Amino acid sequence: MIGFDLNEEHRLLEQSVREWGAREIAPRIHDLDRAHKFDPTLLPQMAELGLLGVCVPTVYGGVGMDYISLGLASEELEYVDTSLRVILSVHVGLNCLSLLTWGTDAQKQKYLVPQAKGERIATYGLTEPAAGTDVRGLQSVAIQKKGRYLLSGEKQWISLADVADHFLVFAWTDLEKKQQRDPSGLTAFIVERGFKGFSSGTMKEKWGILAGNTGYFTMDEIEVPPENVLGEPGEGFKIAMFALDQGRYTVAAGATGLIRACRDSSVEYAKERRAFGVEIGQHQLVKAMVAQMESDYQAARLLWLRSGWLKNKGRRNTRETGLAKWFATVASERAASDAVQVHGANGYSDEYPVGRFFRNCKGAVIYEGTREIHTLMQADYALGYRTDRPTRCELPAHDPSA
Repeated sequence: MIGFDLNEEHRLLEQSVREWGAREIAPRIHDLDRAHKFDPTLLPQMAELGLLGVCVPTVYGGVGMDYISLGLASEELEYVDTSLRVILSVHVGLNCLSLLTWGTDAQKQKYLVPQAKGERIATYGLTEPAAGTDVRGLQSVAIQKKGRYLLSGEKQWISLADVADHFLVFAWTDLEKKQQRDPSGLTAFIVERGFKGFSSGTMKEKWGILAGNTGYFTMDEIEVPPENVLGEPGEGFKIAMFALDQGRYTVAAGATGLIRACRDSSVEYAKERRAFGVEIGQHQLVKAMVAQMESDYQAARLLWLRSGWLKNKGRRNTRETGLAKWFATVASERAASDAVQVHGANGYSDEYPVGRFFRNCKGAVIYEGTREIHTLMQADYALGYRTDRPTRCELPAHDPSA
């Protein structure tokens, strides 16, 4: 039976992340955001809290908590600022859980263990200048030569591009299938920053999640040993989609935290600001916006909790996680817009956090499957046009003893 009560471990995690965020981040996030500055000292602090390996089994250097714990951490981090949740999404959701599921034991020992401990930082490299939602449009290629792969291409909109040590990268290994846009020609690779021919840079043009590091990296015939192929050659597309299932889960939980932040800020302001002789919270249309935020928060939380429960049981949850991501991100955009409206002219200034919420929320409606893609996916599930076929590797169920 699915339950709605958090256990003691969940509550302690939720409390510790909430207190850390309020103490260490909230007082200075405004300045970091306005300065477009990523603070690398956050990473060892998150590692000390166990967040960088929160749901990775202890045998691989993690804390060994369950997938609901990953969601709780994501919600609490984004409540403070989206940039914090993004770290968890790419490091744990997209990279670590892919290594846990698809990696060999040697790969797990070499890469997953130090990542789960927070000794190395990891990210995910799928998006390119000419390919985002259309994964078949990737241009990166990996050519086999003398027993190694020569990997060339460019990735952009990569979170932690200038910070990460390890990158999960996708490229074509079958050029004929590339011409045919057959995704079975894609392969996943583990790339180290120190590989010769790797270079990265920071993107300065974005207008949201300004306290986070986002950038690009280029690969100029990087030599990648065959033991750094994740999964088998030709499984890259399946691994990429698997990773997105885990990333979307953290995005859904994070967007839920953003809705709660919008609600809390709006409630506080609505009880302080007066208009026409009363608190603005007494006005019905303000109440309607606050009520919508509350409704969206409760629904979004239930959706991601259901996905986390399915993950804990080892059950496929692509449909449920996609729905959670779609609903929560669209609802967070609505909540942020209404939060600015509740604050009136003050919402349009930088004095209050709701402007930052508004700028930050938009990214999640675009990345890891746009709202339009998720709209089509959910319709296809309902109409019976789409079903999820088993893959060779599935996310392992949570084992409390692991």
